[in-house]
Amino acid sequence: MPQKGHYTACVAVLFERAPHIDEVVRALRSFDVVGRSGETDPEAWMFGGPSVAIAYRPEVNGLVVVDVVDRPWPDAMGNPKDDRQLFGAWMMGHLGPFTFPDALSRAASQSWTWPDGKTVPENHAAFVRIRAGYAFGEDTEEKSLLPDGYDATDELRFVTNVAAAVLDVSGAICCFNPNGETLRDASALADALQYAEAEGIPPLDAWCNVRVAPGGESWLVMDTIGNQQLDIPDIELDMAREKGYDLTQVDGFLRSITEYLLEKGDVIADGDTMDGVGTTWTFVKRKTGILMPPRPTLRAFPQDGTTPPAELMNERQE
Repeated sequence: MPQKGHYTACVAVLFERAPHIDEVVRALRSFDVVGRSGETDPEAWMFGGPSVAIAYRPEVNGLVVVDVVDRPWPDAMGNPKDDRQLFGAWMMGHLGPFTFPDALSRAASQSWTWPDGKTVPENHAAFVRIRAGYAFGEDTEEKSLLPDGYDATDELRFVTNVAAAVLDVSGAICCFNPNGETLRDASALADALQYAEAEGIPPLDAWCNVRVAPGGESWLVMDTIGNQQLDIPDIELDMAREKGYDLTQVDGFLRSITEYLLEKGDVIADGDTMDGVGTTWTFVKRKTGILMPPRPTLRAFPQDGTTPPAELMNERQE
């Protein structure tokens, strides 16, 4: 399974055209810019374009690198036969530590909070990538990938604030979190950040998507995608269509479980139960979820008299 490595967080801003790095620098004037690079090898664009470095927790060598990539987001992520360089960059986490192929396509198809996200990203031709990490410098091997006091929530909030600033650059379309498969335009992202700050909660809807899909002929699956960014598992709720669950309430329940895990840690075990959406849910731990991409999940079934089909009870077959 993918994991945090040289880069521990990554979001992108999709653009109609590639902005000049000078435009990006101006948008980041409220941040502590500590470095900058010019033109890079165009054949190695997947590793980095013209960039600027922003200080983040400098006491542990933290940096956020913001670079301009003059081409569309590489949703297929290459392959070991015909596109080994892109495939290698993806495997090394340069497109996000938990990004899987077709993340942008899935994000668009499941863009419920921002409906325009289902089609608007088709117009992008470039992106600005925002990556955080701690293993920079000549003695990289001696530096910790996850330093003492590592705080995934604070880091992701900082990276998202950088993305919000980049959205002010001319030609910006939306923020894309490939690890959580979310799409938000400037207004939607600002609303999410402001609401979270006012309520004293993390802006989960900006970081982690909630999706819905068929779970066979008569069942539905609703899950989170992106919780791994916060060092907790994704959650999946499976339910019979005939029960007519209010999906808005199910969405809220998924978020509340995520907030519980953020507070308590990965404490839910096989057989544990939790009340929500008018019933009691029983959890089972699974190595992967029903929906792509593959990642550890906490799967839950309602104690409402229904019997889930075998394909929902078992591990998903690759």
